[in-house]
Amino acid sequence: MAATKKVKGLPPADVESIFARFHEIEPEPKGELDYVNVFTLLVAVVLSAQATDAGVNKATKRLFELAPSPTAMVALGQAEIENQIKTIGLYRNKAKNVFLLSQQLLDKHGGDVPNDREALEALPGVGRKTANVVLNIWFKQPTIAVDTHLFRVGNRTGMAVAATPLAVEQKLLKIIPAQYMLHAHHWLILHGRYVCKARKPECWRCAIREWCRFEPKTPLPKGS
Repeated sequence: MAATKKVKGLPPADVESIFARFHEIEPEPKGELDYVNVFTLLVAVVLSAQATDAGVNKATKRLFELAPSPTAMVALGQAEIENQIKTIGLYRNKAKNVFLLSQQLLDKHGGDVPNDREALEALPGVGRKTANVVLNIWFKQPTIAVDTHLFRVGNRTGMAVAATPLAVEQKLLKIIPAQYMLHAHHWLILHGRYVCKARKPECWRCAIREWCRFEPKTPLPKGS
């Protein structure tokens, strides 16, 4: 995940203005993965690596009906998990991880999804980003899960100019005002997904363009 063109970092006052604007527009942003409980949230996030949320939701609709718990997922078996998620990229390896993490939840956590990072990251297929998503969405912890969208927005805007996802995460944790931390993860990801796009950022309709360091700003397309 390479950094975009380096820009000058934003002062704290501008960062606060950005999140105040996000809050004004959408006070309660939500993720786009479907789930029915903390276990299915964990599975959905594991499956979402290198896949779209829409694609994951399509594949997991039936899977979560069949197996909404670690016990049911283990009973379903790895082969049937594969069959249910075969429309998702890397489905064989992901099915293996879902089966193994379900078994590990039963063996080591009494079937419960743990609420601390170390235990989550010890589960098969769960890295720092996945752990952060689960901790944020379900356990309401102020974490920042840096995916490609958030990494891009952090660098482009000047909020968190850094070369690695971890460095972007650490910078954001230091500069985002406490009152906005819980929802910051979703605001930034959704902004990168729908406005600050990778190839053609839609600066002409960007709600935070007055503070953003990205140049040159993209103009309104001709004929629009």
